[in-house]
Amino acid sequence: MSAEPKKDDALVDAEALREQVKDKYREVAVDPHGDFHFHTERPLAARLGYAAGIVDLLPDAAVESFAGVANPFELRTLAPGEKVVDAGAGAGFDSFVAAAQVGEGGMVVGIDMTEEMLSKSRATAAAMGHDHVEFREGLLEDMPVEDGWADVVISNGVINLCADKKQVLSEIMRVLRPGGHLQYADIANGKPVPEEAVRNIDLWTA
Repeated sequence: MSAEPKKDDALVDAEALREQVKDKYREVAVDPHGDFHFHTERPLAARLGYAAGIVDLLPDAAVESFAGVANPFELRTLAPGEKVVDAGAGAGFDSFVAAAQVGEGGMVVGIDMTEEMLSKSRATAAAMGHDHVEFREGLLEDMPVEDGWADVVISNGVINLCADKKQVLSEIMRVLRPGGHLQYADIANGKPVPEEAVRNIDLWTA
């Protein structure tokens, strides 16, 4: 007799989901002015209430691939000298905003899994001369950051794209120091989602 599936078994193929997410955000990195089902660039940053005094100083490469859903900095302005992890950094927009707030005495580590986004964010950081911003390849379910390193973890519209959200939140708590801050913006659904919809990967990215 076959065993019953456990209630906590993933209903979606995590690897297949990651590949589809990579495909979508690879497009945003390579062709940021393309036609997407979400808003991007400077108009989106303005719409979400990002401080013009910071955004206006950023080069186009730092802003054009921005595709966030809200503004995690509205929860709290980062303090000078803080160490920050940007979970799902993309091309680095929120990382560069964080870098402006924490100053050269702070440190920002952006994590992303998409090669094209990492190439873009690293090139922009180098062009801006930001020695206190670093971008690392990795998954949010297994972040390449040591235990208790971060004063703050920020994230913007990425946790909802992860199949194992409990593991992502566990990793966030692992890398945060005791008393640290989690500041994230995301998409949440307040109603039960049918199992067949959860299994439909196209709905995750659409």
